[in-house]
Amino acid sequence: MRHDVVVKLLEPVQIGSLTAANRVVFGQHETNLGRDRSMSDRHVAYYARRAAGGVGIIVTEEASVHPSDWPYERAPLATECGEGWRLITDACHDEGALVFAALGHAGGQGTSHWSQRELWAPSRVPEVNTREVPKWMEDGDIHAVIDGFAEAARHAVRSGSDGVEINAGQYSLVRQFLSGLTNHRDDIWGQDKTLFLRTILERVREAIGDDRVLALRLSCDELAPWAGITPEQAPGLINQILIPDSGPSARVDMLSVVRGSIYSVSATRPDGHVEPGFNLALVGDVAQSLQALGNRAPLVVAQGSIVDPEMAESAVTELGVDMVEMTRAQIADADLVAKLRRGETSRIRPATLVNQRTQVRDNRNPIITSTSDPRSGHETEDPPVEGPATRPAEVMIIGGGPAGLEAARVAAMRGHSTTLVESSDRLGGMVRTAQLMPGFARLGLLIDWLESECRLEGVEIRFGETFSAEAIASWMDAPTEAPGGRHVIIATGGTAGIQIFESTKAAVVMSVADVLADQSPLPSGDVLIWDPIGGPWGVACSELLAAAGRVVHLATQDNIVGNELARSGDLAPANGRLQQAGVHLHRRRILRSVKKGAAVLENRFTGERETLKVAAVIDAGHRLPDESLWDAIAGQRIGALGESSPITRIGDCVAPRTIHDAILEARRAVLAIG
Repeated sequence: MRHDVVVKLLEPVQIGSLTAANRVVFGQHETNLGRDRSMSDRHVAYYARRAAGGVGIIVTEEASVHPSDWPYERAPLATECGEGWRLITDACHDEGALVFAALGHAGGQGTSHWSQRELWAPSRVPEVNTREVPKWMEDGDIHAVIDGFAEAARHAVRSGSDGVEINAGQYSLVRQFLSGLTNHRDDIWGQDKTLFLRTILERVREAIGDDRVLALRLSCDELAPWAGITPEQAPGLINQILIPDSGPSARVDMLSVVRGSIYSVSATRPDGHVEPGFNLALVGDVAQSLQALGNRAPLVVAQGSIVDPEMAESAVTELGVDMVEMTRAQIADADLVAKLRRGETSRIRPATLVNQRTQVRDNRNPIITSTSDPRSGHETEDPPVEGPATRPAEVMIIGGGPAGLEAARVAAMRGHSTTLVESSDRLGGMVRTAQLMPGFARLGLLIDWLESECRLEGVEIRFGETFSAEAIASWMDAPTEAPGGRHVIIATGGTAGIQIFESTKAAVVMSVADVLADQSPLPSGDVLIWDPIGGPWGVACSELLAAAGRVVHLATQDNIVGNELARSGDLAPANGRLQQAGVHLHRRRILRSVKKGAAVLENRFTGERETLKVAAVIDAGHRLPDESLWDAIAGQRIGALGESSPITRIGDCVAPRTIHDAILEARRAVLAIG
């Protein structure tokens, strides 16, 4: 894309009495970077890196305004965030970014696990996941939370924040008061469902003063039209909040338009199964309706998987939107805005939208990071890869999957003479197959970017070439003038796993990878997909074959199909898609045997067996590391293998894992050279 296409996005914008350097926002999101319930040194480094990358506005992770709210273990609590807010704002102000503190209360969308007390909510609507019935908030509880918002806002601006953002979007007590889904009260807080929010905004404005920004994050579509907020109601709701017929009101400077409710958590930050920019039509309608308010109208922020600069620019030039949240885009590339300013749009690392590392509201407490950039969220532990190596070396990388590509890119960046050898005629390894799955197309953009960066950095790429242990030994022994000597990185990836079921010679059994890549033509008839993992491969293959008109059976040993998709937020949506596609789901089953035209499944709890008439079985099971070259090297006794050896291995040939793991290992292996 030409640099002159992105113009307005990079312009300064006036927000209340303050000016942001550009119209790009790094929006509020869970990070799990806290230590206890405070904003930690990890938060400081995380946000400072985005500020250094040129973003105009940073909204920090939401802080709970009252002790009754403890939605996840490391959820910040406003009373413990003062020092962290101060350090974050100092670091980000030095780079020219504005910082707003996000404030909220999860209400009934939480858990009593951490607080060991009842949940608070407008009404007794059970939490969807935990099934907990919350306490119907009494008047004193309501006023305590309102006081908490005011005090938290005062605390935030005293700590240097340029403003605050009140959350009335996902995981929000405020939205629960606004919605007929969750507010069944018949008192003043139910008769006027906007009263709770309007009172909070009035009190917060008093607390922060007129010279700070008051922002609101508002769900304008709860995706539950039977009782929830709908897009048609949203303009009227906003008018009622900003210009009420009676009662309190406050000037709101910035409005972030989001979607989702207690029944549609995954819709707020969906993965790649939902098109980028899914919220733009809603945002455009809201922006247009606000024009009638004149100078009372807040600036409108677009949100919703906006990860490409062209789409962001279009939002501000064509939809009348004032700013754009590009949160996951900047988790993937902290320097996004700086690259845009330099005209280096093609060098922006793409966000994959797979959500495997950005979805962290999880009882495993993962830290926020990125499939594309494993340093995200780990700025205090993992060093930057930029900068020259002390002792440049000659580096040979064998295997052109994501691990090999990242190793080659980083090695060349650091000044090593780098050669990448790939045995096939294309780069990307299994990712080129994975990108064929519904929802995973953007993985291909990451491979394209890695290849482009390797070429720009001067990596020599050789296709259709294999290296034996003897050839490696010969290359290692050849003289070199490089101060760091010669190094080999093995990145040969994985190979097909072992069948854990019996099969006859006449049985048609294929791997899901071969079917997705269309390398193995399927016979006509029904098919069974055996998925012992519960990951995306089996689900994606089922969707594709069902869409092609096949009768598809999907068997899993788990109680839920696609069990591991909970990590990316796609568990419920995937099950919905499978049901709509007519896929026959066989839960709690183990595949025992396959013969021509039939497969035998066994109930893992009762032992009862059933026979399915199927023309083929597609195995979506585990893969294994390709250790053939590594074992041959060990057999040749070429040096002492290990972490300090000039010969090392990375990625799936160590153990099949994720793209994130492959890229992280590649970086660490190269940083150890020279």
